[in-house]
Amino acid sequence: MTRHRGARGLALVASVAVLAACSTEAGTPDDLVTPAATQAVDQSDGDAPAPASAPTVTDAVEPDLDLAVSEPREDSVYPAVGDPRVDALHYDLDLSWDAVARRLTGHAVVTFRATRRAPRFQLDLSPALTVGRVTLDDEPVRFARRGKDFVVQAPVSADQRYELALDYVGTPRPAPAPTTRSDFSTTGFTVTDTGEVWTMQEPYGAYTWYPVNDQPSDKALYDITVHAPAPWTGISNGALTQLSTDEDGTTTSWQLTEPAASYLVTLAIGDYAHGSSTTDDGLRVDYWTPRGMVQRLGRLRTASASVDWIEDKLGPYPFDTLGLVVTDSQSAMETQTMVTLGNSDYVLSPPVIAHELVHQWFGDQVSPADWRDVWLNEGMTMLMQWLYEDEHDVRPLRTALQGARFADRGLRAEYGPPGDYDPAQFGGSNVYYTPALMWNELRVALGDDEFFRIARAWLAAHDNTSVTREQLYDHWESETGLELSAFFDAWIMGRTTPKPGVPGAEPRRG
Repeated sequence: MTRHRGARGLALVASVAVLAACSTEAGTPDDLVTPAATQAVDQSDGDAPAPASAPTVTDAVEPDLDLAVSEPREDSVYPAVGDPRVDALHYDLDLSWDAVARRLTGHAVVTFRATRRAPRFQLDLSPALTVGRVTLDDEPVRFARRGKDFVVQAPVSADQRYELALDYVGTPRPAPAPTTRSDFSTTGFTVTDTGEVWTMQEPYGAYTWYPVNDQPSDKALYDITVHAPAPWTGISNGALTQLSTDEDGTTTSWQLTEPAASYLVTLAIGDYAHGSSTTDDGLRVDYWTPRGMVQRLGRLRTASASVDWIEDKLGPYPFDTLGLVVTDSQSAMETQTMVTLGNSDYVLSPPVIAHELVHQWFGDQVSPADWRDVWLNEGMTMLMQWLYEDEHDVRPLRTALQGARFADRGLRAEYGPPGDYDPAQFGGSNVYYTPALMWNELRVALGDDEFFRIARAWLAAHDNTSVTREQLYDHWESETGLELSAFFDAWIMGRTTPKPGVPGAEPRRG
């Protein structure tokens, strides 16, 4: 994840001291928050704003459902969300937003595989949304509502595929977030004072606006059509496959052809302008910004250069499209192929943008199968952010490491170890700084060349999947030839900060 929710993401400066991609929780040392460093980068990004341009519209393709076959599991941290009997393969959503009435009208078709024989199954869907007709393979079926549990009272057979269709309408409300952080308290569908919409939904909250198996182990493909009132535009993940405007408003369709976990899906509706830039390898990076936003546009253009920098370490960008959408929030989230950014100086700083982009590899290409392992996303990404800051003269790596090590003992005491945190304290800095320190110990021991070779091999071996910590441990032990179980266990599950070094490895510089 990287949900910089600075007033909604893991990012903010001074006043909201938590950064999701660069997260600084309340209670951590001031030297872990770097507004001065951010200012230094901002002063150097003198690129002219990306000119307004017409977005590229591509043809939709037939989704390959086999790509989305997974093995859903009951989450160990938040077991009340998601249903392991359901393996969602594809969500086809048609959404209309009435900004005046604050009403969402939706039609959803969910193609799924039943993982086992069962007399019924369920999805997650907010009780704020009223459900109309429901069919399973075109036959009407009965259903029941129990809070957010949308229970379909129809039998399913193991390994069979089904198509569930339903209509719904209502005024979505964000869901309470399982955290004590000061920068956000809800997740999901959020409406601004002017009726515009943005979403961030980690660890869950997608169910506030569509029927979903809202757990990280179940990745799926998406086709999302958004009907927005004029002159607004609906933004979502993947390739733009339709863009049309008439007197009633604007219709956009988006297609995600590689599987994504539900927390990585985004929806933004507002008055947007479009711009773009290109990476060295020719990847187009699209920017969707509030119309009239000029001052911070130059900072967004660092994204294409950041992709080049990340590719040198982690390999080619793992998807076909990339965009950034700026919303009314104060934080950021690594939503797959369309990063969601709050409209604040800190969130739109190059280090935070780079952090969210690294998540396209660690967190999106390879995701955690269980929320106990959110550190798999954040630890490596935090280290990459520190390296970015060091190499771009934002903040010396030594300073970041010293500050994080100083904070580590207090973070473990307040939030728990990164692999066994308090479920009521999701997104604490312990899942960022502590594993980042661990990864840096391995980087120093192995040297940069070997360290990033192994990281690239991990991503390639688990492309488009959700994984466990055990798989990660096995990979690094196999690739290094080292016995690392005690090393990993001390960093991820220990109550105290381990001593520097990697047992059995001699420190090297790469």
